[in-house]
Amino acid sequence: MDLAYIPSPSHGVVHLGPIPLRGYAFCIIIGVFVAVWLGNKRWIARGGTAGTVADIAVWAVPFGLVGGRLYHVITDYELYFTHGKDWVNAFKIWEGGLGIWGAIAMGALGAWIGCRRRGIALPAYADAIAPGIAFAQAIGRWGNWFNQELYGNPTKLPWGLKITSSSGDRVPGIYQPTFLYESLWCIGVALLVIWADRRFKLGHGRAFALYVAAYCSGRFWIEHMRSDYAHHILGLRLNDWTAIVVFLAAVAYIVVSAKIRPGREETVEPRTAEAAAAAGPADAVEPADAAESGDDASEAAGSAEDAAGTSDAADAEADAEGAESAESAEGTAAADEGAEASPVALDKPADDGPEAAAQAVAEQPSPAVKPS
Repeated sequence: MDLAYIPSPSHGVVHLGPIPLRGYAFCIIIGVFVAVWLGNKRWIARGGTAGTVADIAVWAVPFGLVGGRLYHVITDYELYFTHGKDWVNAFKIWEGGLGIWGAIAMGALGAWIGCRRRGIALPAYADAIAPGIAFAQAIGRWGNWFNQELYGNPTKLPWGLKITSSSGDRVPGIYQPTFLYESLWCIGVALLVIWADRRFKLGHGRAFALYVAAYCSGRFWIEHMRSDYAHHILGLRLNDWTAIVVFLAAVAYIVVSAKIRPGREETVEPRTAEAAAAAGPADAVEPADAAESGDDASEAAGSAEDAAGTSDAADAEADAEGAESAESAEGTAAADEGAEASPVALDKPADDGPEAAAQAVAEQPSPAVKPS
């Protein structure tokens, strides 16, 4: 008796009236939104503008969905084009069946078209979006849980996946939850890329190459645990060989790119660079200019103080001259009065008496009138 296991949903679709709401489709859509949201934040942090990632995703996502479906149909063609199979089912993407290899390849083509239309280098865009793609894969794998597919061999582990559906080639039982293993692995890959990008300043597509290499290394061992039908080459599943080839290509790209183009791009979006170049010189204030302006202001203040001092000195001198002039005027007036009175006393002696003094005054000529 199994005491613990991961239950599967009784059905993967809920009908809202005539509209079917499929869990598989919801997981894909949520994953896309997470990838675009995180990619936008990373793009802005690298110097890009908001909205660029979403604009390019309009091209990348449809191409990726078509590529993923094509890879699945081509590698598992017997599910759709052999005797007793309905080829129309090849278009029923909501029933599951997206190959990540085709999705990445065709998605890159769509992203290249979008980047070219905006004058952006594809490697810089790929570096920004890489962790978001890994998170999107982690979320998208839960769509396999809704469809009760892509599980492994029978197991008695407490985290085994209980399959209840008997449609197709399914046999009810407890199996390895390979969808869960891959989901957790993709989360680890996303965190690894984010850490390595911050630590080593990855650029020119190396963050994306790291994501590809890390995902392939996990997909290789997870693929061995799966029990669904697959083509084998030399004892290995086709996806194992694909993971090996893509892993080697990603590692080679990291090594060669680091030698040819070390470091990270200084500019990721031409529009932001042009805007910064246009606004920079007009708004910037050079330190030398600021110092000269300070010196000019100091000189002006000093001149004002000198002018104020000169004015005060002039006023004081004028006041002093005015005081001296007033004293001189008073002295002159006093002298004139003394001069007018002195002849009487000098011409006649005082002992002549009042009559003699009056006689002397009468005989004295009248003084001249001075102009006022």
